Amino acid sequence: MDYASFLKRTRVLFCIQNQLARECLAELLAVFVLILITLGGAAQMVTSSGTKGNVITSSLAGALAVMVAIYTAGGVSGAHLNPAFSLAMSLLGQLPWWKFPIFVAVQIFGSFIAAAAVYALYYDAIWSYSNGTLTASGPRETASIFATYPAEHLSLPNGFLDQVLGTAVLITGILAITDTHNHAVPRGLEPVAVALLVLAIEVSMGSNCGCPMNPARDLGPRLFTLLAGWGTEVFSRGSAWWWVPVVAPLVGAALGTGLYQLFVAFHHPEEEEEEDGGRARRQTKH
Repeated sequence: MDYASFLKRTRVLFCIQNQLARECLAELLAVFVLILITLGGAAQMVTSSGTKGNVITSSLAGALAVMVAIYTAGGVSGAHLNPAFSLAMSLLGQLPWWKFPIFVAVQIFGSFIAAAAVYALYYDAIWSYSNGTLTASGPRETASIFATYPAEHLSLPNGFLDQVLGTAVLITGILAITDTHNHAVPRGLEPVAVALLVLAIEVSMGSNCGCPMNPARDLGPRLFTLLAGWGTEVFSRGSAWWWVPVVAPLVGAALGTGLYQLFVAFHHPEEEEEEDGGRARRQTKH
C-alpha cells in the first residue's frame, strides 16, 4: 500500500461529518495554537529576565499567534478564539445562542491544555528562574506567564474600564475588517489585519494589566496554575482580580458590537444591498 493510499484510508477512518464536532475540533486546535504562542512569548521574556524577550516581542508573539490561529480554523469554525467574539457573533445572529456555551467551553479547554504545554516546554526554565518556588507575587513570580494580573497602581474599577474599552476596540475593529460594505480587506488577508489590530491595542493599552481581552485566554491558564502548584493566590492576587478579565471583555464585546452597528453598519445605503441582491439574481438566471 503506497503512502497516498494510506492517507486516503486514514482520512476515511477519522473523517467527522457532524458540523458541530468539526467546528469544535478546529476551534480547539486554533485556540491551542493561539495560547501556546502567546504564553510562550511571555515565558521566554520572564524566565530570561528580559534578555531573550521583552514587552514588544511578547506583544508580537500574541499578535502573530492570532493570525496563525485564524488561518487554522477560519474556514471551519470562523476562528472565534475568544468568548467575547463569540458573544458578539451571537448578538449579531451569526452564531446560534445554543452554540455559544459550547464554543466557550472549547475555548477555555484549549487554553488550559495550551498552558500545560507551555509549562512542559519551559519547565526547567520556570523552576530555575523561580528558585524552586512557584509563586504568584514577588520578584521571582511566574504566574504572570500564564494569566494576567493588574499593575500595582491599578484599581479594580480602572481595570474593569481598561478591559471594557480594549475589548470594545477589538470587536469594533474586527467588525470593520470583516464588513464587506465597508473598506474591505483583500480576501485572505483578514487574519493579518486582525493581527495588526491586536498588536496596536497591546502596544497602546497593555501597561495596566497586559491586555487580555479574552476570558478563555485568562481563565483557562489561571485554572491550570491553580492545579499545577501556584496555589490559590492566582485567584486572590490583586484584590481577587481574576473575574475582571472574565467579565469585562464580555461587556466590552457587547459595547463594541453596539457601537459599530449604531455608528456604521446601520447606515449602509439600502440601495447598495438591493443592487447586490439584484445582481446575484441575474447571475443565477444566467
